[in-house]
Amino acid sequence: MAKRVLMNGNDAIGEGAIRAGCDAYYGYPITPQNELTAYMATHMPEHRRIFIQAESEIAAINMVFGTVAAGKRAMTSSSSPGISLKQEGISFLAGAELPGVIVNVQRGGPGLGNIAPSQADYFQATKGGGHGDYHQIVLAPNSVQEMHDLTIKAFGLAEKYRNPVMILTDGRLGQMMEPLTLYTGRPPVMPPKDWAVNGARNRSPNFIRSLYLVEGELEALNIKLQKKYARIRKDEILWEDRLTRDCDVLLVAYGTSARIAKGALTVAREAGIRAGLIRPITLWPFPHTAIAKAAERAKGILVVEMSSGQMLEDVKMSVNGQVPVFFEGRMGGGVPLTSTILKRIKTIARIKKRR
Repeated sequence: MAKRVLMNGNDAIGEGAIRAGCDAYYGYPITPQNELTAYMATHMPEHRRIFIQAESEIAAINMVFGTVAAGKRAMTSSSSPGISLKQEGISFLAGAELPGVIVNVQRGGPGLGNIAPSQADYFQATKGGGHGDYHQIVLAPNSVQEMHDLTIKAFGLAEKYRNPVMILTDGRLGQMMEPLTLYTGRPPVMPPKDWAVNGARNRSPNFIRSLYLVEGELEALNIKLQKKYARIRKDEILWEDRLTRDCDVLLVAYGTSARIAKGALTVAREAGIRAGLIRPITLWPFPHTAIAKAAERAKGILVVEMSSGQMLEDVKMSVNGQVPVFFEGRMGGGVPLTSTILKRIKTIARIKKRR
C-alpha cells in the first residue's frame, strides 16, 4: 500500500529524486530551497548515494555535467540568483545532449531580491537563460504532491531526450506542507547509454562535448537539436483543464498563482459567472493549442502571475488577437489575492462577446 505522509514541498522533491534513482545531488545553500539540500544531505548517504555541498553554484552544475556524462542520474537545486549562476552549465548540458535535472525554488528579484515566492524567472527558464538556440523542458508543479511526482517525471524526460529538465517552483510551494502519497513504483527505465564516458573496455572511446570548431559541425548539431525539440513539443505538453467547456472568462495561471486562481474560479461559479482555468504544467513546451481552443468560447482571458507578465506573452501568442487578454500580477514577492482576481473576472464577464 502506498504510504501517505505530511511533507513540505522541498522535501517532497528530494524524496521524489531518491525514488527516481538519483545517484548524486550537488547543491549550495540559498533560501528558500535550503530544506531540499538538507534533506538530500540526510537521506542520500542512507541510500549509499552521493551528496556534495559544492563550493559554489557554478561548481554544482558542472558536477552534474560530469556525473551524467558518466551515465549516472544527477540533480542540482537553487533559488533564483543561484540559478542565474548555473546558466552557462545548463547551456553546456543542452549542447552536449546530457540529461541533468535542475530545481529552481524561485524568490523575489531582480538582484538578491528577497526570500518571498515569485514567478519572475519564467523568461529565464523557458526562453533559454544561457547562450545558444536551446531549450530545456520546464515542469511547473502547483502542489506538494506534484513537487514529488514531477520530480520523478523529470528524470524520465531528461533521459528520454538527453536534455536538461527544470522543475520551476517557488518559495511558497517549497515551504508549505501538505499530505502526499509517496511513489512506490520502480524508477523510470534508464535507456541504453552507449554514449556515456563510463569506460571504453571492448569498445572505442566516447566523446562528449559542446565545442564544435569544424565548419558546419555546430550547425548540424543545432539542426539535430531543433528536430528533438519538435518531438518534445509534439509529445510532452501537459496542462490541467478546469471548467473551460462553457467558460466566458478563461483564467490562465501556473504554480502558486493557479492555486489562488482556482479559489477565485470557485467563488465566481457560485456567483453564476462561468469562469474556467487552463493551468500549464509544462511551461516549455507551452500548451498554446489548448489555450487557443479554450479561448474560442470566452469573452476574455485573465492571466495571473507573480511577475510583471512573463507568461502573458505566451498566452497572447496562443490566441493571436482573437480574444482580449488581461493581466493580474504581483512582483517582488507579492502574491495575488483571490478578491482582486474575482473583481477582474466580474469585469471581463461584462464584456460583450465578439461575433
